[in-house]
Amino acid sequence: MKPTDSEMEILQVLWNKGESSVREVFETLNKKDVGYTTILKLMQIMHDKGMVSRDTSSKTHLYKAEIEKESTQEQFLDKMIDSVYNGSTARLVMQALGNERTSQKELDEIKAFLKNLENK
Repeated sequence: MKPTDSEMEILQVLWNKGESSVREVFETLNKKDVGYTTILKLMQIMHDKGMVSRDTSSKTHLYKAEIEKESTQEQFLDKMIDSVYNGSTARLVMQALGNERTSQKELDEIKAFLKNLENK
């Protein structure tokens, strides 16, 4: 299941905050061009698709992500590597590291990760 860009924004909120009401998602997104009812409708559609569950036991319905963050990120990354970088993970990494200033801490984490991969 591949979420749309708008659905991804909502999922990001739910993954970060956990179970949330439509109002909480709306306020977190804080988009001037999108109204509360649009967020509500998107979340209802996402519920119909099985992306989120809804707890209706109280007056305020609470929504929770039902698709995993990691697997969704992996799907998007795989598609991007294939379509934008012709399947080259190295090109993606080099561009990502070259476009922004990478902190020493991040570089150390990347080096440790690469060393771990080499030792497997």
